Amino acid sequence: MPFGWGESEKAYDQVYENDNFEQNKNESSFGHELVAGGAAFAGFKAFEDHQRKEGKPVSHAFAKEVLAGFAGAEVDKLAETKGEDWFDKEKAKHQAKQNAEHMYEEHYERGQNADQYHPDQYSRPEHFDRRGW
Repeated sequence: MPFGWGESEKAYDQVYENDNFEQNKNESSFGHELVAGGAAFAGFKAFEDHQRKEGKPVSHAFAKEVLAGFAGAEVDKLAETKGEDWFDKEKAKHQAKQNAEHMYEEHYERGQNADQYHPDQYSRPEHFDRRGW
């Protein structure tokens, strides 16, 4: 089951803001899941920043493709810095894309009943505002 907003935000904190992540990751069989959750959260932030800067509405399908790309790029960055092997990286990429799409659907499709992604019409996720992003 994909991570939602709460799980992804917690994973982000554990992966991006935890100096002991490498040690904890090796003690847990959920290392790729934490990486995927954190990458989905960070990727969603990058997507929001990019799309709001562009200011153009896009279809949900296109938004999810772009979002998946941002989440995958975050996994690649984490794999380089956190030492994920290829198999874990591929699992994490797949799951990060699922998480990001799930978060998008929660926020825009179900949460705001949006017919498309439109940065001027719909608010960004509150999780980013709470962080001061």
